[in-house]
Amino acid sequence: MRVALISTYELGRQPIHLASPAALLRGHGHEVRTLDLAVEPWDEDLVAWAEAIAFSTPMHTALRLATAAADRVRAGRTGVQLAAYGLYASVAGTEGPFDRAIAGEYERQLLEWVGSIEEGIPSTGNTTYRGRSAFQVPDRSGLPGLARYARLQCGPDSALVGSVEASHGCRHQCLHCPLPTVYSGRFRAVPAATVLADIERLVEAGAGHITFGDADFFNGPRHSLRIATEMHRRWPHLTYDATIKVEHLRQYECDLPTLVETGCLFVVSAFEVMNDRILSILDKGHTAADASLVVHASRGIGFEVRPTWLPFTPWTSIEDVADIFSFVVSHDLVDLTDPVQLSIRLLVPRGSLLAEHPAFLPYRGDYDTARATYRWQSPDRRVDTLADELAALAEEGTHLPPSTTFARMWRSTLLAGDRDPRPADSIPQGATVGRPRLTEPWFC
Repeated sequence: MRVALISTYELGRQPIHLASPAALLRGHGHEVRTLDLAVEPWDEDLVAWAEAIAFSTPMHTALRLATAAADRVRAGRTGVQLAAYGLYASVAGTEGPFDRAIAGEYERQLLEWVGSIEEGIPSTGNTTYRGRSAFQVPDRSGLPGLARYARLQCGPDSALVGSVEASHGCRHQCLHCPLPTVYSGRFRAVPAATVLADIERLVEAGAGHITFGDADFFNGPRHSLRIATEMHRRWPHLTYDATIKVEHLRQYECDLPTLVETGCLFVVSAFEVMNDRILSILDKGHTAADASLVVHASRGIGFEVRPTWLPFTPWTSIEDVADIFSFVVSHDLVDLTDPVQLSIRLLVPRGSLLAEHPAFLPYRGDYDTARATYRWQSPDRRVDTLADELAALAEEGTHLPPSTTFARMWRSTLLAGDRDPRPADSIPQGATVGRPRLTEPWFC
């Protein structure tokens, strides 16, 4: 069976969500070709060749781009079977261009779907599978090389980056996150041998740094640290980064030195906002004070935290947005904060745990199918105006130093709240300038 696997966007990483199902499908005798539209042009020959086409949808942005790409396929090939798979496949559903949608642990389900097409009775519908996955070493053959993706930038030095996953899912249920709707508080540990074999192939391909793409590296801290320790033993030159909740950075503070000892340069952590009421609505499991403690603790140990933010929610005030900027400055995080993070607006897809939440219902509008989210407006129209303005400034500042864009965004925020804008004109440049980062900013 000729199968095309297509990715649209995966955070500047070589897409493991193409490599993983490719390994299983090829292992069962299917011919697989891959296409990463983030770095490769549209391929009409691939579309014409394929008997089945599956689109990876691990993020909201990827879903929207995949839907547009699937519409393009459907316009030219009305009979070909199309599937969406990955975290946001349940949002995609089968109402649009997709015949099949598979969320959760999708590999075996994809294999069964391809088999059903081969038998002439293609399966359809929307499935969320929470069982055990068919963990195999990802097959990265045919993917663009690592040089086509984000690099680690550390001062004047850079390195190729490989991305792996030590686990799937998450044992937490933050209400705005898509993971609980798919995994219901479960996570699946990928066997250490599988992860290390994948890392070995990435090292052979030139990787000098590894990004652990887990939703939370400390969902199973003993499992993850065993992998990090063994990775460091085998390849002591390798550095890495991971994503860890504020709550876990506090809970497992005694394990943080091990991160440094095994080569961790920085941790990405979702701070979201500095308003404890909003954090409680989102069920984040931490407070603004916890975020401050985490910054100081990690820095004292020898690694940095790169925060991600969710400034714009229905409950956000202008003052809340200003508080985020003030926190970033007072904690010397300007160089560690991607400006796009300061413009992100809450997305509430179909099925989200927030969609029926009493705190959200007063603001919930119609469902926007094109944007895959419920519409909502702030009760203070100035907040919505500021969100649009900061998004435009972040886009305009793509090729500017982050501190320059940050200053412009902070100034706009202060003016929106009728506050003195002069603090934004003299942002202190502290010890974090030039610290490790990936060359493509994070956003979903």
